[in-house]
Amino acid sequence: MLMPKIALLAAMATAAVGPFFVASRLITAAGVPGIALMGQVSSENEGPMEGVLVGAKKDGSTITITVVSDEKGRYSFPSSKLRSGHYSLRIRAVGYELDGPKTADVGSGTATTADVKLRPTRNLAAQLTNAEWIASMPGTDAQKRFLLNCTGCHTLERVVRSTHNADEYVEVIQRMGIYSPGSTPARPQPLVGGTQRDPARGGNLQSAAAWLASVNLSASETWEYPFKTLPRPNGRATRVVITEYDLPRKLAQPHDVIVDSAGMAWYSDFGDQFLGKLDPKTGKVTEYPIPVMKKGFPTGSLEVQFDHHENVWLSLMYQGGLAKFDKETEKFQIFPLPTELQKDHTQESMVMPIYSHVDGKVWTNNQDDHSILRLDLASGTYENLGTFPIPRANRNISAYGIPADHDNNLYLLDFAADNIGRLDAKTKQLKVYPTPTRDSRPRRGIVDAHNRLWFAEYGANAVGMFDPKTEKIQEWKVPTPWSAPYQAVPDRNGEVWTGSMFNDRIIRLDPKTGQVTEYLLPRATNIRRVFVDNSTTPVTFWVGNNHGASIVKLEPLD
Repeated sequence: MLMPKIALLAAMATAAVGPFFVASRLITAAGVPGIALMGQVSSENEGPMEGVLVGAKKDGSTITITVVSDEKGRYSFPSSKLRSGHYSLRIRAVGYELDGPKTADVGSGTATTADVKLRPTRNLAAQLTNAEWIASMPGTDAQKRFLLNCTGCHTLERVVRSTHNADEYVEVIQRMGIYSPGSTPARPQPLVGGTQRDPARGGNLQSAAAWLASVNLSASETWEYPFKTLPRPNGRATRVVITEYDLPRKLAQPHDVIVDSAGMAWYSDFGDQFLGKLDPKTGKVTEYPIPVMKKGFPTGSLEVQFDHHENVWLSLMYQGGLAKFDKETEKFQIFPLPTELQKDHTQESMVMPIYSHVDGKVWTNNQDDHSILRLDLASGTYENLGTFPIPRANRNISAYGIPADHDNNLYLLDFAADNIGRLDAKTKQLKVYPTPTRDSRPRRGIVDAHNRLWFAEYGANAVGMFDPKTEKIQEWKVPTPWSAPYQAVPDRNGEVWTGSMFNDRIIRLDPKTGQVTEYLLPRATNIRRVFVDNSTTPVTFWVGNNHGASIVKLEPLD
């Protein structure tokens, strides 16, 4: 694998505007079978441009369709994706903005032609991804790794646009620690009981604050370092159709998205008490309110999973319990933790019911003290297995993701360090396997048809695979720096998919060849849980825009 070079763009920015621009102009039509809208993207600087994302949204619609220009700058929308109507166009191409035709009237049975002209952007800073900000900032990798903890609630643009000095930044960072992970600037949720999360993750707070003050606008009106940008997509990465579905609540945080056998997409809301259902054919969204168990505590759910019967399960975070949703009756069954486990900072972040039909047990965890629990479906009671020490490490394993294998044994992904734990469901004994890369921070994963565990290494910029037969771990590095993959999921063809919380790219890995394809998404996307629908050909990739109140479907053309 070759690591893409980071291109240097020295443009500086002033006005806070985004990378997409919309205007209006009518485009003429021509007959091309199977194509609804087509054209060429070009600029005075480059001529025909490959890798420009062109999006089309019909007036009054909640759905945006996006395609990518090829090596000759050509783009085309299949007629199956665009119905007749008036469409606004938008683009994503770092360093550029629209300068020309911006709307099109799409008819039935004819192809509309819309050539798209681009000009250099007047505000490059507003277009940079988190990864591009990190690459641009002066400093060592050790200093920059701190920022891997800083995009759960907001982008890094918010950090670098601030004017805090070092002393003020200490106070800001300490204040951030009192909010729940499901907070955003528009909807902060304070923790209860004075509990504080450690936003510095054990690092030196004063040193981190001093460095942050050196890369923001505390000492000057503009940034004193050049901006570095990532290359646009090319080749296979341009052969894709992306559909984005807006959700009705603008503050919705679709953290996890999964698709059932009927094609319905289900999502958890990281900041509010809703389970959502999206019909991809129509864009219709139905939201089911989840009962509040602990009034005054942060709301929201994290993991959503199906059991063997396609009931929907949710982990209810600071509400301290699990929820099971019956799709037939549209009713919730709530399983609160017992009173003795209901503390101010109890955080039931994960749920694993996929193989509960094997032994009647649903796995969960308490992220606060890193204990592991399982729910007995017959009795409705929890068994607390407690915490598990890491041999010779003088600490317990800090599990984030907890995927189960085919026998409902549990894997514990040690997000605080670099271990994979395998918990035997019958003996309750844990065996620990260190990853080849230190401080890899395994985050979330899932087992494949061969019972092998695939997982994302958030801190190592890699995808890992544990084979229980050999008890060995393999790693595949992601080529783009500062990708910080969150979860890895294998598809039916043996390829593995993950996504970057930092550069808005979906990563498709062929483990046999090491080939990586990176698909850029149409706008800033706080990528968390990823899902692959294996019922389609080619497979279809799904993800929630956790900070953008939308659901994204990505359909590769090969």
